[in-house]
Amino acid sequence: MALRNILTKEDATLYKKCRPVTDFNERLHQLLDDMGETLMEADGVGLAAPQVGVLRRAVVVLETNVPEGEDPYIIELINPEIISTSGEQTGAEGCLSVPGEYGLVKRPMDVTVRAQNRFGETFSVSGTGLTARCFCHELDHLDGVIFTTKAERMLTEEELQGREKEED
Repeated sequence: MALRNILTKEDATLYKKCRPVTDFNERLHQLLDDMGETLMEADGVGLAAPQVGVLRRAVVVLETNVPEGEDPYIIELINPEIISTSGEQTGAEGCLSVPGEYGLVKRPMDVTVRAQNRFGETFSVSGTGLTARCFCHELDHLDGVIFTTKAERMLTEEELQGREKEED
């Protein structure tokens, strides 16, 4: 496994639509392994292939809604598509490709995604709260969409500092 460089919003690659994955081979497995390692090293909750310079429809999402005492785990989604949503949440959203910036974004509260795993097998997975937000955010990346274009407004430095104090 290897850490990959995360592209930032200045890179044109982030604004391009990704192609479907058609080869479920060792190269894909290496990409997914590298993305998982890069995500954990960056202390993020989601990472899409275009963020590491690969224009393929692949994302990794950290599932944090786990029972107490269990560790979060990574969900790999190849060629994902949202098949259902419900509810609504508005909250602060950030991105590893837009470091230090956060905006208020409206997303569904619950999201179900159909995707393929690293071996090409189709499955469905549902997420709620942060996981649902992350599914939507990462799938947006696959279509060249950055969260700042969906934000109702960006948060100011003062608001960010206030949020940090609330979390302490």
